[in-house]
This record gives sequence, structure tokens and C-alpha cells, in this order.
Amino acid sequence: MVQATAAVLWQGQKSVSVETVEIEDPRPGEVLVKIVATGVCHTDMVMRDQLLPTPQPVVLGHEGAGIVEKVGAGVDHLKPGDAVVISFNNCGTCLSCREREPAYCQEFFPRNFFATRTDGSTSISKDGTAIHSNVFGQSSFANYALSHTQNTVKVDTDVPLELLGPLGCGFQTGAGAILNALKVKKGRSLAIFGTGAVGLTAVMAAKIASANEIIAIDLNRERLDLALELGATHAINASDGDTAAKILEICPGGIDYTMDTSAHIPVVQTAIEVLAPRGVCGLVGAFKLEDTLLLNATHLLSGGRSVRGIVEGDADPHSFIPQLIQYYRQGQFPIDRLTSFFDLENINDAIAAGESGRVVKPIVRMPT
Repeated sequence: MVQATAAVLWQGQKSVSVETVEIEDPRPGEVLVKIVATGVCHTDMVMRDQLLPTPQPVVLGHEGAGIVEKVGAGVDHLKPGDAVVISFNNCGTCLSCREREPAYCQEFFPRNFFATRTDGSTSISKDGTAIHSNVFGQSSFANYALSHTQNTVKVDTDVPLELLGPLGCGFQTGAGAILNALKVKKGRSLAIFGTGAVGLTAVMAAKIASANEIIAIDLNRERLDLALELGATHAINASDGDTAAKILEICPGGIDYTMDTSAHIPVVQTAIEVLAPRGVCGLVGAFKLEDTLLLNATHLLSGGRSVRGIVEGDADPHSFIPQLIQYYRQGQFPIDRLTSFFDLENINDAIAAGESGRVVKPIVRMPT
């Protein structure tokens, strides 16, 4: 048992409370990580607001990075002292996992959103009261977290570890959507709807992929300016009129690839409307469970167009996170341009800064 400082979301609350809790020692297959810093992701807020069935009280947080403190039985690729990034959890044994597509694990939903181990237990408590944990196999809004052998990625120590947590989810999703899922080809056109952390890392990845037209669409002028600095060739403010018409002025034959991060159905309809023949629209936003997308079958069929969902950028974190770190070393993936740091005691300010759009990617530093 280790004593930890954690941000606890109590039942029915909108703000988290920083408290002293107890975390169990790692069981077989588990890893105790001393967290250095954790990114704040929109999905944390989705769980907070009960748009997904994550039970409370709970410790959220799923973009953790830190140092291995202790490993459970059967963990053979990690040892105490290793620097790690923690990503999404998966079973490791289903067909998707065996084929190195862990983002489509058959148990993805319960292992990431149900906030318990598979046996229903939770590893965190306070004064004898159980607190739900294991969110994305980590619950890393704390200075210690229990993760799992399959979602804990060893990384090199020549880059700032406090910067790397978002590679486990948000940054991985944006870059992976371009490089792994859509597989954007050199010289092709791409439109990215939404320029938050996911959209802006997609812009960086599109530049790595040598896309020709990289069109960023948003309502936030500052974010659009940043997108242009990071590699976008065009920026469209969606409040300035007919977005589809403006996109088709740039690419009259339509767009080869579109990507929606907004999870706003009218925006998705536009992303599909502007597709060129054989164009592909990728959806990465966190939709509400009741959201329904109506598609024009003739538009899709006649041009061989397609729409696909993308989870975690189609990434296998054990290979993709080191690849992204290498891009960062080479100056091609400047994620430091997106990040702002907050201390754990100010985590509610970090959350508010992210939700308001004042900060692209808040990262919470843990007390030492």
C-alpha cells in the first residue's frame, strides 16, 4: 500500500478535490508508476459529466507519464526506474489485440471506462471508502497510479518526461489518425475540422506525411493562426460563411481526406459533403451515445467515398509512441507548442483552461 495525493471526483460534483488516498501494491500484470505529469483530455470531462457510464467517486486522468516504482508478477519488460508513458488499456488476447490493433480491443469499453479491474475491484481508497480507479488502466490524476503491462510504454530519458503524457491519448489520436488510419499520401489534400490538441497534432502529422493542401477549420482565430504556423496551408474560420464552399474554392474537385474532431453532427455532414471521389472521412470526436449520422447513400456510392471511425489513432502504443518521440526529437512534432503546465493543487484551473479553449493542452504536474 502506498499513500498518494490524488484528485478525487466525488459523486455528483463538477470540481475535483485534491486529497490523500491509499493505493494498493501492484497485482500480477500491474505496474506502480510514480506519476510526473498527466495531460487533461476532453474525455476526462465526458466521464465527469456522466456522458459515459464511469462510476463515482473516481480518480480520472488517462495521459500519465512517470517512473516505474514497482512491478507485479509477470511484468518482464519493465523495471523500477524506467521512464514510461501510460496509454489506453486493452486485454492483449482478443483478435484485435493479437493483430496489433489494441484500440479495437473487444473489451476496450469496460477496461477503459468502467473504473474497476476486470474482477470488479478498485485499487484506491480513502479512510476505508473505496474510490473507483483503473480509468484507462491508470487513473493518473495522482502522484502514483497503477497501470498494466500492456498499456505501459517504456520511453527514453533524453526528452522531458513531463511533456510526454498526452502521447498516450490525445496527441496519439491526432497523429495516428493521419499516419495510421487515413494513411494520408504525399501530395494529397486534407481538411481538419477542429484545431484543439487532436486537430493540431493532426496538422503536424499531415506535414510529416507531405500532404499538399492542409486545411484547418475552426471558430478560434488564434488556434487557426497556430495551425498555420504548425504546417497548415490554409485556415478557414467557420463563422465567416459557407465552409464547404470555401473548402471547394481551394480544392474544386473535393478533398481526399477529411477528419472531424468536433463530434458535432452538422460539421461531420460538411466533412463528408466536401469529399472527392474515393475520399475518406475519419471521425475521432467523442460523440454522445444518442448521436445519429444520416448519410446520403448516392453521394457515398457514386464516388466510392467512405466514412470510418478512428479510436486512439489506430495506434499500437508500444511502437507508435516511440515513433512520435523520434519525430519530436527531429523537430517535426513540436508538441511543446501546445502545452501549458499546472500544479496538481490547481487542477480545476487546468480543466477550466482546457474547456474554455484558453489552453490547447493543459498538463498537470504532480507533487514530488
